[in-house]
Amino acid sequence: MTHRLVHVGLGGQGSTWATDALPPNVDDGRIEVVAAVDTDPERHELAERELGLSPEECYTDLDTALSEHPADSCSIVTPPSTHEAVVETALAHDLHIISEKPIADTLEASVRVAEKVDAAGKKMGVTMSHRFDRDKTTFRRAVEAAGDIDYLTARYTGNVRERGFYADYVYEMADMLLLDGAIHHLDILASLADSPCERVYAETWTPDGADYDGDCTGFVTLHFADGTRAQYEGSYANATTLNGWGHEQFRAECDDQTVVLDRRDVERFHADAYDVGNFDSIGKGDGETVPLAKRPHWKNAWLIEQFCDWVDGGEPMPTNVDSVLESMAIVFAAIESSETGEAVDVQALLEDARANA
Repeated sequence: MTHRLVHVGLGGQGSTWATDALPPNVDDGRIEVVAAVDTDPERHELAERELGLSPEECYTDLDTALSEHPADSCSIVTPPSTHEAVVETALAHDLHIISEKPIADTLEASVRVAEKVDAAGKKMGVTMSHRFDRDKTTFRRAVEAAGDIDYLTARYTGNVRERGFYADYVYEMADMLLLDGAIHHLDILASLADSPCERVYAETWTPDGADYDGDCTGFVTLHFADGTRAQYEGSYANATTLNGWGHEQFRAECDDQTVVLDRRDVERFHADAYDVGNFDSIGKGDGETVPLAKRPHWKNAWLIEQFCDWVDGGEPMPTNVDSVLESMAIVFAAIESSETGEAVDVQALLEDARANA
């Protein structure tokens, strides 16, 4: 089945959807983009060029676009504060939804979105794309084969101190690191632990010289129900880019292996391959190289493929809206922890959000 899709949002990440995520699925006959929507008409030319739409198929108003173009699904790539309203409009037109993360800009709004989708009997996926990048998928499979996990670490550190690299709203977000960047990294850690996150402690801040309205640097510690721990370091405002976007470092300490992803390379270090007390230490290139996984599409293009398979009656995609609520709860627990200086009970926070949504 070819899914008729209306794409909403052509700025920032939305432009990447138009150039990289949607076209492979169009070429595979999986989707047909029947219209595009952006409140800035100057962005419509991108949809015309990359998605083959006519000027008449590009709109500034979503309701008009959906009224004039019958569709099966809607893709949402707009600022998080607008997601709930766009979801409501899409559901009013009886559409399934695939949305860029986060679900919404607050945990309560995220819960409301999930409840509205469920009440409408529709399907909604959230593109936690980083988890489905080639290197992260390779790392996940290596970790799954390495035995029980003791603890996990992740590091994203880059120099994006000045405005202009991202869309303006990213620099204006109150909790930019956690809501726009770390949401991906914490989602990966949570999916690797594969156990409910019980407790989060976080400290975030804005370093001197970083042109962000909200915090863009921080540490997060996570404790999972099965005893697994995780530690995250993230910054958009370091002097250098040691592990920039898409080139992060993840490490899993397992029963008899250390598995490392560093700048898109994956290695295994077996306990019995090194002397006890190896004070000379080992580093990148000293382990067993894990070949990168192979498949036709990665990241958002792969997630769109999973979404279409789900809508066609297949298994729910791993990043369905209900599942992603857990990752959202971790992020908002980290935000609360950074504000209060106290560790936060993640599941209690999620239950409170359900009660107050």
